[in-house]
Amino acid sequence: MDRNLSMELVRVTEAAALAAGRWMGRGKKEEADEAATQAMREMFNSIQMKGTVVIGEGEMDEAPMLYIGEQLGTCDGTEVDIAVDPLEGTNIVAAGTWNALAIIAVAEKGNLLHAPDMYMEKIAVGPESVGKIDINAPVIDNLRAVAKAKNKNIKDLVVAILDRERHEKMIQEIRDSGARIKLMQDGDVAAAINTAFDNTGVDIMLGSGGAPEGVLAATALKSLGGEFQGKLLPQTRGEKIRLNKMGITDFDKVLFMDDIVKGDDAYFVATGVTNGELLKGVHYKGSIGITHSVVMRAKTGTVRFIDGQHSLKDK
Repeated sequence: MDRNLSMELVRVTEAAALAAGRWMGRGKKEEADEAATQAMREMFNSIQMKGTVVIGEGEMDEAPMLYIGEQLGTCDGTEVDIAVDPLEGTNIVAAGTWNALAIIAVAEKGNLLHAPDMYMEKIAVGPESVGKIDINAPVIDNLRAVAKAKNKNIKDLVVAILDRERHEKMIQEIRDSGARIKLMQDGDVAAAINTAFDNTGVDIMLGSGGAPEGVLAATALKSLGGEFQGKLLPQTRGEKIRLNKMGITDFDKVLFMDDIVKGDDAYFVATGVTNGELLKGVHYKGSIGITHSVVMRAKTGTVRFIDGQHSLKDK
């Protein structure tokens, strides 16, 4: 893929973040998501590529834009698969809390897992802990392995996990180990990415969340040299049928990063909508909007943080 594509993609996430940021704390998650989706879709039209949405806002009959199968770009450039989440954390924006992001992942055609909208069990760690984790192992074993890899005591670890009833047993096991916990209301993509940066304070992410978000997180961690493992968790007969059509008949199959993001050429781009440990949210000052983004490329391991100043009169 063209290395200049990354700078085009960050313009897309910036536009989505600028649009969604206006809704922070206003209690209207649908409006925030609609604003982000529309801004992202419009900006995609200007990019010289032939992109197909493989993870988006839903099926064609469920979403007016950025639906699965939609063609994006000018259709005369590089042929790529695209995973989008125009607003990862609609509830976060509505409440004005931490770690809402506008996100894109792009890979060569056929290289992104077409993850259906269902739950996925996940484990994510940064570079020091690669090869040390096992999604099928007991929680305590993974915590011990990460602590040893990072030369820490278990009591010094920070585990990020969604605050959900389904995680009560796992949360208790983490507490019994002596490790510390960062409970998240939403936004497990940000939590997975945070494991790869020491300054965020997060050592490991555990628990189940959306499968599409798992693909986004895996793309980021592949660029960052971390590790992600996942297991799809179909809850209904319809979800099991969909997995069978994808060729997945073993529902206990562990999906490693190379299963989720094939090849070595993929981009991950995110812009903060609300403040987080890694990215600052959008700030407005009169006719100026300030954004903070991260751009990653798996092929080179390059990570760039980009501060943007935008004239809102021209957008």
